[in-house]
Amino acid sequence: MPTDVFGVLANPVRRKLLDCLRDGPRSTGDLAGLFELGRPAVSEHLAVLRAAGLVREEPRGRHRFYHLEPGPLAEVEAWLRPFEQYWSQRLDALAAVLDEENPE
Repeated sequence: MPTDVFGVLANPVRRKLLDCLRDGPRSTGDLAGLFELGRPAVSEHLAVLRAAGLVREEPRGRHRFYHLEPGPLAEVEAWLRPFEQYWSQRLDALAAVLDEENPE
């Protein structure tokens, strides 16, 4: 049974882990040091992300490094795409109000 990417991303710890991996692979210990959670708890979150296909684990000697795998995020992006127009219109309206209040 495929993992629900939306359900996986509902957890703020998992979102922060993905955010930390945007800059490149990191070890389990390095990632665990970013949280006020024990290493086993962080490892459980990484296992959920791995099951969803959002991260890839790479063993290097005694350490495990995790890499971001953004492919499954395409489902989220496709769901959010229709809302882009809504936010674009809202930001354009805000810009117009600010321009009226502060003409140059």
